[in-house]
Amino acid sequence: MLTDLGTPAGQVPLAADRAQTARRVLKSARTPESALMPADRVPPWLAEQARRGEYRVTPVPFAMLRGWDFEESGGNLRHESGRFFSVEGLHVLADALPAPGWRQPIIVQPEVGLLGIVAREIDGVLHFLMQAKMEPGNVNAFQLSPTVQATRSNFTGVHRGRGIPFLDLFLERGRSRVLVDVLQSEQADWFLAKRNRNMIVEIDEDVDTGEEFRWLTLGQLLRLLRRDNVVNMDSRSVLACLPTAGGDPEQDPDPAAAAVLRSFHDPAAPSVNGMTDIHSWLTGIRALRELDQRRVPLREVAEDGWRFSGTEIGHDSGRRFRVIGADVAASNREVGSWTQPMIQPQVPGLMALIVKRIRGTLHALVQARVDVGHLNVAELAPTVHCRPADHVGPGSEPFPPYLMDVLTAPRRRLRYDAVQSEEGGRFYHAANRYAVVEAPDDFPEQPPADYAWLTFAQLTELMAHGNYLNVELRTLVVCAYALH
Repeated sequence: MLTDLGTPAGQVPLAADRAQTARRVLKSARTPESALMPADRVPPWLAEQARRGEYRVTPVPFAMLRGWDFEESGGNLRHESGRFFSVEGLHVLADALPAPGWRQPIIVQPEVGLLGIVAREIDGVLHFLMQAKMEPGNVNAFQLSPTVQATRSNFTGVHRGRGIPFLDLFLERGRSRVLVDVLQSEQADWFLAKRNRNMIVEIDEDVDTGEEFRWLTLGQLLRLLRRDNVVNMDSRSVLACLPTAGGDPEQDPDPAAAAVLRSFHDPAAPSVNGMTDIHSWLTGIRALRELDQRRVPLREVAEDGWRFSGTEIGHDSGRRFRVIGADVAASNREVGSWTQPMIQPQVPGLMALIVKRIRGTLHALVQARVDVGHLNVAELAPTVHCRPADHVGPGSEPFPPYLMDVLTAPRRRLRYDAVQSEEGGRFYHAANRYAVVEAPDDFPEQPPADYAWLTFAQLTELMAHGNYLNVELRTLVVCAYALH
């Protein structure tokens, strides 16, 4: 560990101990309010930020995209700078997907973005500096974003916009203490091998936050996660990476809350699978499954039913998603106005996690999911990860395992149920239903080969490394933490 090695005099240590951080995370999670900003005032504050400026997102024809054009050779949609991202074609051959092979549009964004949250201990409790940020794809414009949410093109100035507040706290070693620092994936059905650097850094100094930032405890953020579309996807991803194993929770008088806390914080709690078994199981799936990804000219996706018009690229079936153009105005962003392509899903998705107490410990049933854009073939995903409408009607795909268990679950077993937006910088009005469903006592404990039971402490330990949990499962992990 590099906690104190090579740290110059006068600078804070480079990294914090995970077990110590887990104990501080638990204290912050069990602090539901702060004198700095009551949780109930956050939604009105977000609404006030929207009223203070000009914010407009208008779908437009591709011909109205400034600086974007379809290449003559192949038809890929690119920016004139050669940066940001491109929309290309992807030819996929796989043995664990609904179809053995097909072509589709995909976003190619090789550069690694930064999702960073600044933390500070205030009155003995960790607080997190959250930003009110407008994203063009959000259904409600403003949501709680990380302190810094930027692509490499943003923070290297390709957009020629304003500077990014607090960026130096993440890029200059010695300015802060690292609590979380890991590369994590994004939506693998729409991005090709996309990763972001998820960071949480702690400072000891006071900083001027201004009107667009607020300090909140983790307990407040967990309360807000119970609401629809308040905490954005990037914030959920970063917060999920906080370590919890070793937090040493006190016994909660509520048995359900005690079960959640034990599953997250007690690494010695009995588990169905040991960590070595989990690593071996996932490695075996990655080694044996077939996933052949070939970038092809965007024009070639027409051979698999994708149709091009002046306003969209959509599929003949009316399912899946569309590629559209958007004209954006946002007075609080680094650039006041711009245009860009976006992906718009046709129907909402369902991301559900089935949980059950096994051997006295709350376990989550996860699947090793192969998806078109994965960097390492498969990642751990929710028990149910699908768009239910794709499984109804002519030409529909077969029902995935456990979908009916979730759809028919009585309300008393729905421990968590909310609608959350996906990444608003690239996806237009993409929102999914997220649910945590408690299984009945007679629910089978022996899952199919591609599924496994893990405790939440095991899941948060896996997030110390990249590309183990997909972004949808990371959201459900932090939402499950809100249940204590």
